[in-house]
Amino acid sequence: MNPPFVARWLFAGTHAATMVGRMKQNVTLTITSLLSILLLTFHLADDVVRGFEPGGFKNVNGILIVATWLYGTLVLAGRRSGYVLMILGALLGSVVPLAHMRGAGIVGGRIVNSSGKFFWVWTLIALGVTASFSVVLAARGLWSVRRAQPRQ
Repeated sequence: MNPPFVARWLFAGTHAATMVGRMKQNVTLTITSLLSILLLTFHLADDVVRGFEPGGFKNVNGILIVATWLYGTLVLAGRRSGYVLMILGALLGSVVPLAHMRGAGIVGGRIVNSSGKFFWVWTLIALGVTASFSVVLAARGLWSVRRAQPRQ
């Protein structure tokens, strides 16, 4: 084998390995982002059913936030704008468990006397984990897009 061919072959293998790694990261980000969106909608619906949140027109803001996050996850995946939307949505999803941990705690206050506490608490914990993981993956994706662009 001649040296230029070997060098080209080694470089192509490295580039392909990098692309496969980036694709796996993007698939993982899409899955965790979709899972976070699902858990957030479960939690919002549970809050409305329990009477913690009003079920009226006020929920339009939440619907718009979730729809924008979903658009960034599915339509703008792999683009800078998609990563930014996923970071913002995941940060909002990460704040939900923290907001419920204030005051009486996660199982204090009005939730203590209602049924279905396990599901309510589980969705909060799972939402916090998946949204936080999505923040990390989206930040890494945004960083890789930034690094991949040539400097002028």
